[in-house]
Amino acid sequence: MTLLYTQTVVTLRAPFVVDRYGNETTVRDWTRATRTTVRRVSVQPDQSAEGTGDRAAVVTGWRLITRRGVDVDLGPGDRIEHAGRLLDVDGDVQRYVLGGRHHHTECRLREVSG
Repeated sequence: MTLLYTQTVVTLRAPFVVDRYGNETTVRDWTRATRTTVRRVSVQPDQSAEGTGDRAAVVTGWRLITRRGVDVDLGPGDRIEHAGRLLDVDGDVQRYVLGGRHHHTECRLREVSG
């Protein structure tokens, strides 16, 4: 067993808000998010940046990596809870294929504070 994939995360997927006319909006209802626990993944620091404008914001990047042969039901707009942090999926989830078979999954995550 490798020591790399020892972390547990919770994925959150929220439905879109429906307006008073019954139309689905682009806003998510995080109070109704479904939560799924995912074990044996690796979450590693990626990159960070500090805002230079009027707002003192820090954007911290993270990378989630699954072990070989494991995929995660995750997509843009979803969130991850890890080690007391709430992280947004940043962009598309990357699914790596080798020899015609799924090898592993990676995605970038980001946390904005300030």
